[in-house]
Amino acid sequence: MLTLFRREINSFFSSLTAYVVIVVFLVMNGLFLWVFPGEFNVIDSGYASLDSMFILAPWLFLFLVPAVTMRLFSDEKRLGTIELLFVRPLTDLQIIMAKFLSGLVLVILSLLPTLIYYLTVYLMGNPVGNIDSGGFWGSFIGLFFLAAVYVSIGLFTSTITENQIVSFILGVLACFLVFLGFDYVGGLGLSGGVQNFVEGLGLSYHYNSMSRGVIDTRDIIYFLSVISIFVVFSKIVLESRKW
Repeated sequence: MLTLFRREINSFFSSLTAYVVIVVFLVMNGLFLWVFPGEFNVIDSGYASLDSMFILAPWLFLFLVPAVTMRLFSDEKRLGTIELLFVRPLTDLQIIMAKFLSGLVLVILSLLPTLIYYLTVYLMGNPVGNIDSGGFWGSFIGLFFLAAVYVSIGLFTSTITENQIVSFILGVLACFLVFLGFDYVGGLGLSGGVQNFVEGLGLSYHYNSMSRGVIDTRDIIYFLSVISIFVVFSKIVLESRKW
């Protein structure tokens, strides 16, 4: 499993994929937060806060993460190398987890440089350190889990097609539906209790909950459950070759 994980990491960084994803994420965030005037600009807002970054990041990852995951299995299918994976002394679950973790590492590498934004706002605050650190770290952890869910979804969509473009489109659509789809359904005039239940199934509900700076075990369990569901879906698709 470790060998496959390393192979996937090397594959990412031997192509432009990893560099493009990391650079695009950081540049787009940087432009909106520090350069472009408007509601997302930290300096224009007059507050020592990075809330705007955590509003933008899920939408950037909505496209960037599927761009990373679209090739994980679809490329193996297209090149015919997927059969070589199955003859390795690895279970289907180990193969899936190796690919999932490689995509997750790339997400982590894109998130780590944003800690510079936190340090910058921390030092720019009046007085120094006048920033809601709890809210920042809660949002940061929430964004990590959200991106991990995106990776699991993109991994699943890459198992059902050998076309990378189709995998990317399906990944974007599925991530969007999980992120905001339940909010839209909940807003269709449902009764209060039902509406809250439906919205609570959505990714944005739990992401926004963690963004308040409170790490609730219910939110963490939700994220891990959704990740597990799509990992199981991926496993089912791979096992279908035996049917």
